Amino acid sequence: MKSLIKDLVESYGPTGFESEVTDKIRSYITDYVDECYVDPLGNLIARKKGSGKKVMFSAHADEIGVIVTYIDDDGFLRFSNVGGLNLLTLLGNRVRFANGVIGVIGREKGELKDLTLDKLFIDIGADSKKEARKKVAIGDFAIFHREFCDLGQRLVAKSMDDRIGCAVLVEAIRRLDQSNHDLYFVFSAQEEVGLRGARTAAYGIDPDLGIAIDVTRTGDTPEAPRMDVSLGKGAAIKVKDSSVIAHPKVKNLMVRLAESSHIKYQLEVLEAGGTDAGAIHLTKSGVPSGTISIPCRYVHSPSEMIDLDDVQNCVDLVLAICRDPLEEF
Repeated sequence: MKSLIKDLVESYGPTGFESEVTDKIRSYITDYVDECYVDPLGNLIARKKGSGKKVMFSAHADEIGVIVTYIDDDGFLRFSNVGGLNLLTLLGNRVRFANGVIGVIGREKGELKDLTLDKLFIDIGADSKKEARKKVAIGDFAIFHREFCDLGQRLVAKSMDDRIGCAVLVEAIRRLDQSNHDLYFVFSAQEEVGLRGARTAAYGIDPDLGIAIDVTRTGDTPEAPRMDVSLGKGAAIKVKDSSVIAHPKVKNLMVRLAESSHIKYQLEVLEAGGTDAGAIHLTKSGVPSGTISIPCRYVHSPSEMIDLDDVQNCVDLVLAICRDPLEEF
């Protein structure tokens, strides 16, 4: 599991450029599914055929990043965000472009309290606009450049959001022995800029039940905002976030399965943020939807932290859903 996670989190996959990630995922799962294809928007969709309920699981393959907007005469790059960024986590951090070019994020003089995105720049070691343009171009995307770090039970890396959700689905696919349902496992594109891939994938699949797999914040660090989710206390079953109120049937299904299968779980209310379930539940005439969340510290930073026990509990909950009769749907 650790080698799978390392492979996925260290991949290059900013929003709109998920193919390196989805190609790797495809290589892991192709022997375990009946169909595996990439749709026009870039979603990787794997299907295990069945005659029961049509169930869609979705974990997004993209990660937050930056895009070059301007190159000045001295070779410094100005940039904009792709997805949500905390400016204070950027300073001094490195970014990597698709061609392997590395840059360091610096800032203009001034007080940190006055920091804005237009006060930041990327230094790729060029001393002129001409030299910089040999390495990057306007519109090039970059991701955080950070290695996977194994702390034992806890793992740290960039893009745990949401490669850890992708790893959960990959592991569930490889472990699933039987299910009567028609299962669709979606590794979605462009989640970080508006849940776009899940919206088009759900429209094409038209599922009876939708489940997003994504990270959620925690309230277990010193003076953290009050939130009753902690690392190591199990899969988080979402009740509500900014994008969706989990359908009561879906939430109750997951609680029932967790308790009957002795899967550690905790209930999650996320005051700000959303997942692919926000797009899935609004598809066509509506889809009963919910989310299985992996607790994650330092979300949307270059050093997101998860707990392996929570990951395993999330895998077990996905498998329990696949094996259940789902009579209420």
